[in-house]
Amino acid sequence: MATGRLIHRRKRVYGAHPLHVPVLLASFALTGYSVWVLGFDALWNHRVWWQAIAVWFAAAIIAHDLILFPAYALLDRVLAAASTRAGLQVSPLNYIRVPLLGIGLSFLLFFPGIIQQSATTYHAATGGNQQAFLPRWLLLSATMLAISALAYAIRSLRARRRR
Repeated sequence: MATGRLIHRRKRVYGAHPLHVPVLLASFALTGYSVWVLGFDALWNHRVWWQAIAVWFAAAIIAHDLILFPAYALLDRVLAAASTRAGLQVSPLNYIRVPLLGIGLSFLLFFPGIIQQSATTYHAATGGNQQAFLPRWLLLSATMLAISALAYAIRSLRARRRR
C-alpha cells in the first residue's frame, strides 16, 4: 500500500512512467558510447561542413521541434475541432493522419532520390538514374490518400446504414 502511494506521488511530481528515466538514461549512454566508438571525426565532415552528421542532426531537431511539430499539431487541432463541429458520425481524423504520416515518412526515405542527390554515385552503382523517384513518390502518395478516402467512404456508408 505504501509503495502504491509512493509511485502515485512520484508520478504526480515527475509526470511520467517510472521506466521513463532509466530508458532515457540508457539512450543517452548509448549515444555517448556511439560517439566514443565512432569518434567525433566520423560525425563531422571537415571538407564539406554541411554534410556532417552533427549538422544534419541539429537541423532536424530545429526543423521538426520548432517548425514542423507546432505546425502539424495546430493542423490536427483544427481538423479535430472542425470534425466535432460538423457532427460527423465517423471522424475523418485517422483517415487523414495515417496517409499523411505514410507520405511524410516515405518522403524522408526517398528524399535523396527525389532531389537527385548523388546522381553520379547512384548511376555508377545501379546503372539507372533518379528521374523516377519523384513521380513514383507522388503516385505512392496519391494511392495512400485514395485508399484512405475509400476506407472512409465505406465506413461512413456503413454508419449511415446502421442508423
